[in-house]
Amino acid sequence: MAITDKFQEDIPDVVEVEDHDENEEAEEGAPDVTGTGGDGKKKKKKKKTKKKKPVGLVQTDPPRIGLSKFFPDGHYPVGEIQEYTDDNAYRTTSEEKRYQERMILEDPEETYDNIRRAAEVHRLVRRHARQWIKPGMSMTSIAETIEEGTRTLVEENGLESGIGFPTGLSLNNCAAHYSPNAGDTLVLSHGDVLKVDFGVHVKGRILDSAFTLTWEPTYNKLLEAVKASTNAGIRAAGIDVRLGDVGAAIQEVMESYEVEVGSKMIPVKSIENLSGHSIGPYQIHGGKSVLLVKNRDQTKMEEGEYYAIETFGSTGRGTVIEEGDCSHYAKIFDGPTNPPLRLTSAKSLLKTINKNFGTLPFCRRYLDRIGESKYLLALNHLVSQGVVQDYLPLCDIRGSMTAQFEHTILLRPTVKEVVSRGDDY
Repeated sequence: MAITDKFQEDIPDVVEVEDHDENEEAEEGAPDVTGTGGDGKKKKKKKKTKKKKPVGLVQTDPPRIGLSKFFPDGHYPVGEIQEYTDDNAYRTTSEEKRYQERMILEDPEETYDNIRRAAEVHRLVRRHARQWIKPGMSMTSIAETIEEGTRTLVEENGLESGIGFPTGLSLNNCAAHYSPNAGDTLVLSHGDVLKVDFGVHVKGRILDSAFTLTWEPTYNKLLEAVKASTNAGIRAAGIDVRLGDVGAAIQEVMESYEVEVGSKMIPVKSIENLSGHSIGPYQIHGGKSVLLVKNRDQTKMEEGEYYAIETFGSTGRGTVIEEGDCSHYAKIFDGPTNPPLRLTSAKSLLKTINKNFGTLPFCRRYLDRIGESKYLLALNHLVSQGVVQDYLPLCDIRGSMTAQFEHTILLRPTVKEVVSRGDDY
């Protein structure tokens, strides 16, 4: 039910906030509408009290104190708010939509506090990572430090909360899906372009966000192009927006940039066979894809959906192929329930995967960590039987450079929330 003009002045504007109790927002200043055309009366304002962190509790450096200890009421910071426009502008002040959100907040499974908790963990972990990562470090030590921080801050608890997917540390022409396996000796170099892509989940709500680091000023424009393109995609996204139109907005910004390498100007290209995606509970790829180029996909974004808006730019050909050793795997979300497995070891490994990861992505280091060994034959058998999907590194041509920026957004009934937004990107 849309609010009539009579009540518009009584409704506070939605603003960008960092730590805000939406239940209070809904109560303060909102009219009590008894029916269409009825008299609206303001509810008595409640005295707003600021949330206080426990006295004397200060986060460590690196951050290693569980996040819930700083938010004992279970409410976590709200992300960046972007109001809907055009035909959806009414949503911002719609009492019906506000009531719908209050009901969501009270549902322990659907509440936005799950994804916001994951987002705050991501912000804290990446803040330290962006300051700490330096050339000369091994990729394994970088991955393990990020994962230790994530597990500790989210207070890892089986499938209730933990790592959302393996830490991606793809370098240079490799755009995605590289994480070091056991024995990997690769070391970060001064001239590298490093994509840091890691996820956090709470009750299956996966926060997916990524950034790129470089110590070579030559590629600053590449990073600038990709960051701007991701923000363009976020602005374009919204309820009833066609996925093809989001891709067009991304490509227009991305391909307006050039990078000067030596004395040559190289155009930045959107990587046309990579995409952002919707995110479902315990499902990192939820079924809808947001391509990075203009396309004819007429599928619409819908109210309540979560999306990873991620863009990849390249100084190469703008397409990627599978290349290198595989580290990323995931049990297929809608895969067979009783697969015909010939190997006893494969049956045993599947039980381990179900118990520890479910349908969340994992990597070989995670299997090592929980005590699995000599599992490659069994793992490959699960892949061949369509039970597990392998995700090989995705690379553009050698000599090119690729960059990535990514945010998770939530299409709430009233506004669009960039859940993973921070003061860094």
